[in-house]
Amino acid sequence: MSYKNSEKHMNKTRRYFGTDGIRGKVGVSPITPDFVLKLGWAAGKVFSGNAEKHTVLIGKDTRISSDMFESSLVAGFAAAGMNSYLLGAIPTPGVAYLTRAMHATAGVVISASHNRYHDNGIKFFSPDGMKLPDDMEWKIEQFIDQSIETASSKQIGRVQVLDQAQRSYIEFCKSSVPNHLSLQGVKIVLDCAHGAAYEIAPAIFKELGAEVIEIGVSPDGFNINAGCGATDTRVLQETVIAEQADVGIALDGDGDRIIMVDHKGEAVDGDELLFVFARYRQQKGALQGGVVGTLMSNVGLELAFNDLSIPFIRSKVGDRYVLEKMLSENWSLGGESSGHIIALDLMTTGDGIITALQVLIAMIEKQQSLHALKSGMQKFPQVLVNVVCGRKVDLAQSSEIQAVLKYAEASLKQQGRVLLRPSGTEPVIRVMVEGRDILFVKQLADEIAQVVENALKA
Repeated sequence: MSYKNSEKHMNKTRRYFGTDGIRGKVGVSPITPDFVLKLGWAAGKVFSGNAEKHTVLIGKDTRISSDMFESSLVAGFAAAGMNSYLLGAIPTPGVAYLTRAMHATAGVVISASHNRYHDNGIKFFSPDGMKLPDDMEWKIEQFIDQSIETASSKQIGRVQVLDQAQRSYIEFCKSSVPNHLSLQGVKIVLDCAHGAAYEIAPAIFKELGAEVIEIGVSPDGFNINAGCGATDTRVLQETVIAEQADVGIALDGDGDRIIMVDHKGEAVDGDELLFVFARYRQQKGALQGGVVGTLMSNVGLELAFNDLSIPFIRSKVGDRYVLEKMLSENWSLGGESSGHIIALDLMTTGDGIITALQVLIAMIEKQQSLHALKSGMQKFPQVLVNVVCGRKVDLAQSSEIQAVLKYAEASLKQQGRVLLRPSGTEPVIRVMVEGRDILFVKQLADEIAQVVENALKA
């Protein structure tokens, strides 16, 4: 199963799947127990066909609704004749790894990633540990429209808890660090966002020898991503300075994205981490081809790669699109400003822990701070404004929106960029403006956002 076949059904509209599975507010269609049960059955029918029993691995994050949806999925898969292994709270990349390592038919993650507890979602992995291609998602949606036909009593699937899932993923992450290296003497502040990595991530860094100060490791079902993690690094930045730590690491709720903090307390986003990662690999002669970014990647990253003669191309926003470009170019490295970094020689999907370890390896081998390693890239000021959107809208058809975009682009005088796009994971329109003057960039972003908001109301 490969992304290379996914073009086949691209022209067929998917009603439920977005850029990262199916996601939304708990209790509001489609994020309801009855729909998720049907989704499990539909996915089971697509994955297993008419063959003998197949196995699906199910992982989840720590939000209050994840247990409920786990039960619904298990029932749906069992009705389709598929056996389920429950992995418990585990990062999304852990499910991807175990799906491939155990030769499972599929992997499923119950998580809304960086969203707050009132949201949840379902995303799938194919046997090779990659997100499902579009044609598979389209096939699942066709079964959702059908009535559930439960397998015969003899063929109903079973469920089993996989006790060693977390330990297997911990050992896998540790194996990405060369045997001759240790994190001994490195002081880390680690923020797990009260999410899926709250037990796993501290164990990994401690077992590799680091001194670890933990925050965001007390999930109660409601505090996931609340004032912590990769989407809010303020507490992490303050703690790094207060503790005089070497580095801070912030994961999101499902552990597939990362933002770091250098010893000066400055946040280091996905673009800067991608720069550090790529330049280190280039210096080691280990960079395969170039690097894939997205439409949101800072222009400073592109200019820095130009200076290093590293090829750089942009994909649509979303790690699935980054991966598609990487595969089509046969490149091994890509990522997003938000902190999804994919290194295909190490993992099949974004992995915050693996990325952090690779950055720490670069710091140790180069004997440089993260602050020094990132200094080769100069970010352009970038402002992102989210405009809440309760309905789908064709931005290209609004004369008011198109007029303000032309005005903004002319005002920047080729010294910046404007990007307007609907989010693939939240009901918002994202307004991004990038340029050399932060005050002017902020003013433009606010003006565009106001026009977009007025157009949506109209």
